[in-house]
Amino acid sequence: MHTMQLVMGQVLGGVDWIAIAAYFGILLGLAWWVILKSKNTTDDYFLAGRNLGWFIVGASVFASNIGSEHLVGLAGSGCTDGVAMAHYELHAWCLLVLAWVFVPFYMRSRVFTMPEFLEKRFSESSRWVLSMISLVAYILTKIAVGIFAGGVVFGALLPELHLDLGPLHLDSFWVGSILVIVFTGLYTVLGGLRAVAYTEALQTIILILGSLLVTIFGLKALGGWSELRHWAGSEMFNLWKPMVPAGVESTWAPVRETGRMAWYFNDNYPWLGMLFCAPIVGLWYWCTDQYIVQRVLGAPNERQARRGSICAAFFKLLPVFIFIIPGMIAFALAKSGRLEVMQQTLFTADGTIARDECQKAFPMLVATVLPVGIRGVVVAGLLAALMSSLAGVFNASATLFTMDFYDKLRPGATQAKLVWIGRVATTVMVVIGLLWIPVIRGGKGLYDYLQGVQAYLAPPIFVVFFLGVFLKRLNGKGCLAALIVGFIMGLFRLVVDTPVKLKNISLFRDFAYTEGSFLWIVNNIYFQYYSVLIFLTCSIVMIAVSYATAAPDYEKIRGLTFATQTADDRRQSRASWTKGDLIFTFVVLGLILAAYIYFSG
Repeated sequence: MHTMQLVMGQVLGGVDWIAIAAYFGILLGLAWWVILKSKNTTDDYFLAGRNLGWFIVGASVFASNIGSEHLVGLAGSGCTDGVAMAHYELHAWCLLVLAWVFVPFYMRSRVFTMPEFLEKRFSESSRWVLSMISLVAYILTKIAVGIFAGGVVFGALLPELHLDLGPLHLDSFWVGSILVIVFTGLYTVLGGLRAVAYTEALQTIILILGSLLVTIFGLKALGGWSELRHWAGSEMFNLWKPMVPAGVESTWAPVRETGRMAWYFNDNYPWLGMLFCAPIVGLWYWCTDQYIVQRVLGAPNERQARRGSICAAFFKLLPVFIFIIPGMIAFALAKSGRLEVMQQTLFTADGTIARDECQKAFPMLVATVLPVGIRGVVVAGLLAALMSSLAGVFNASATLFTMDFYDKLRPGATQAKLVWIGRVATTVMVVIGLLWIPVIRGGKGLYDYLQGVQAYLAPPIFVVFFLGVFLKRLNGKGCLAALIVGFIMGLFRLVVDTPVKLKNISLFRDFAYTEGSFLWIVNNIYFQYYSVLIFLTCSIVMIAVSYATAAPDYEKIRGLTFATQTADDRRQSRASWTKGDLIFTFVVLGLILAAYIYFSG
């Protein structure tokens, strides 16, 4: 007989469940209202009819970004390494690059996808390759990691939840993962980007307020900001100190005491890698990734798209304070012994930090420091954020497959047929993502896993987009060569890394590369250094192949590079922004600088 047992303990009370039910009622009501307004066309389903206002664009971009890697992984990183990962969160300036550099080209081209833009700039082959790379990236990162994080949140908040289906026993992790997929699919499949964007706007407001409450009540339980600084220590408040290799005293020394280059650090974030690799990944993600840019493409014009990007940049400054700081608060509460259950979970018997358990830091704070009622709202916000992140990637994946593959193979397909194919494609990718979860569970940390995979796949895409708009001489053959070489290098590293990450599976429990061998070296090179190697290789390949072959037809790429813009293009772009847009841009930059100064002392 199939049974489900749910034991809540003292995690959620009746008032919490009422708050959760009310929130999801409002969310589903909003989604249903949007679905009723939707049309069964590709323009409406994939780009919300290109009619999203700047606040909806900005909030949707932020909500799509704030998913599993923040709720679970980023707070866990704050618990283990302090503000080290704040480098990635202070990449709000990358959204300003999107606003001022790329938005004019994207809005002018009227494309559905980033690969489609690449086709207009370079060649049809480049579009196919980028679509394939993007779909692989979504399966390896956003889909699988989003599902995984849903399981982690359920496991921390509802540890006794399980489902027995005959010989199949599903614990809270798997039940949570599956439930997140089902509820997300309800409005994503039916409503498309419009439903995703509007629900994400609501989720952004709830998530920010709820997460701020976690920070406030966490500090109250700890005794204030001064207590946090005391128990966390100066190193956890330093953006650069956690990146120093073991045995090196100087923050700015990228080499070991032996004088050899520090090629790999299993427990450190080297500043050299963060300085050069992190911006590559950040600019790829915020300026060229379909998952993010699709919301900007849904704006009606360049002004709304730019302001939406600037709005998202403001929102992007918040994760340091609403996710990393709570992770540090959890560490301090455990270390100080103020919360015994947290101390037992986050620290081992010998007093060392339990890195894998730190992924539970944020949901454990929710379960322990928040009062009844508020806890329910925050839990609803957590689950909704996980859902919004998955909803965004489902819609982006469907758009890529439908518009870049199926529509090319079946150019006569009706609008309704294309929408239906997008829904089918989403279902297939969810199944593949579920199968990939064991790989993630074997890794040392969710955020580390995500940054590692993105670091392998981002450089070639970054290279072809940025060099493509700045250098008109680069052609389709150079672009294709750079994409293929970079993708092969990144895939090779993933293949080498995967058996090591599967040590929790009996088949790979005793797997290890011979120390000093070529594959051992590849596996142990720090992921950021390997990423920079891919970037340099792709840049050289793209420039060399382009200049060794014929120049592109500049008339065909008119308006797609800075050098081929017309006077009318420049005039329209200038008319789309005001002094207010510039002022808010500089305010964002000032806030980023202030954060770097405070966390670098």
